Amino acid sequence: MAPKKRPETRKPFEVVLCPKSKKSRSAREPEPEAKKLCVKGPGCSRRLDSGCLWEKLTSLQVSPPCGSIVRALHQHKLGRTDWPSLQKGLQQSFLHSLASYQIFQKAAPFDRRATSLTWHPTHPSTLAVGSKGGDIMLWNLGLKDKPTFIKGIGAGGSITGLKFNPLNTNQFFTSSMEGTTRLQDFKGNTLQVYASYDTCNFWFCSLDVSGKSRVVVTGDNVGNVFLLNMDGKELWNLRMHKKKVTHAALNPCCDWFLATASVDQTVKIWDLRQVKGKSSFLYSLPHSHPVNAAHFSPDGAQLLTTDQKSEIRVYSASQWDSPPSLIPHPHRHFQHLTPIKASWHPRYNLIVVGRYPDPNFKSCSPRELRTIDVFDGSSGKLMHQLYDEESSGIISLNEFNPMGDTLASVMGYHILIWSQKQAAMCK
Repeated sequence: MAPKKRPETRKPFEVVLCPKSKKSRSAREPEPEAKKLCVKGPGCSRRLDSGCLWEKLTSLQVSPPCGSIVRALHQHKLGRTDWPSLQKGLQQSFLHSLASYQIFQKAAPFDRRATSLTWHPTHPSTLAVGSKGGDIMLWNLGLKDKPTFIKGIGAGGSITGLKFNPLNTNQFFTSSMEGTTRLQDFKGNTLQVYASYDTCNFWFCSLDVSGKSRVVVTGDNVGNVFLLNMDGKELWNLRMHKKKVTHAALNPCCDWFLATASVDQTVKIWDLRQVKGKSSFLYSLPHSHPVNAAHFSPDGAQLLTTDQKSEIRVYSASQWDSPPSLIPHPHRHFQHLTPIKASWHPRYNLIVVGRYPDPNFKSCSPRELRTIDVFDGSSGKLMHQLYDEESSGIISLNEFNPMGDTLASVMGYHILIWSQKQAAMCK
């Protein structure tokens, strides 16, 4: 299939700085009704209850860390403090700073809901966001110029995966319902098509890329997973799941290690060097419901999975098939909602995920709020919740930038940028 040039257009929209005035929801946004929620203090067992009373949210605020971080770093340099203790102190300091986080920028550039989100790997103020209509926005938060807007095909063009090219960060890969996995530049030109279907019955649902191994992995809606090299040569194409492959992730430390998640209620772990067929997986991790995502932690030692109902799981390396840490959490699936996916903080052992209140969730109460919840990845404890009453919709995607100090969220048609109050004033 010959590369196509897709026109670049700039769609008029407004980027709002430090929003204060209340704005009504777009009439086009089909968000299901959900009652406002209340939250109750977290437990500390292996299976944890994430519900907590909003009125008691102050009890979740982390106390300021003892002593000075500068002193702790000095003590570590002198060999008087071990790295785990220092890391714990830094994490506590970060959690304490979340109390001052607020939305300092937001935009609603699309005519259909946002479906994918990724930060630039080397420029921590730049992100890319894809929509259900195939539109892509490249946004440098540090510039006053309007973001670059690449027009999609509209209905049927949903961007399902979005990754910057690690070998050339002025390019990015996309997988889409248009039936392709392709490489594009910032002007919207298609540089190379890696996988393609000529029928609307099949499309691609997931994507990941490794610069070290120079491979691209993409999964489709019937359970097939393609592995290709950066030159576009197909290494293999196998049916690894019985149904749609919703997520594919290469381990950041051992990129021959692949995790695939599916609506067939399994997450499978593969060694790319030994894949010979659909039964050659290393581990198959059964779930009670279809699975939206499977993310390796930044150090590659843990695997975070999000199902389509009420459970987040954390699996540990070398014991992938052992019982995981289970975090009950309401985030049920809805047809017209971008699937909710939990993600890792890039520097700390923290999990961030949007809450979709569920009246059938055991700890649900009549006044639940649609918060962004932050959990400790080791204990599963709920550590903090972010909430803005002027942006109170269901937040499906949350990603911290590589520096770990700015959070981008997707809420229906809206993109929200969170940062510390003092830092936001300087941006």
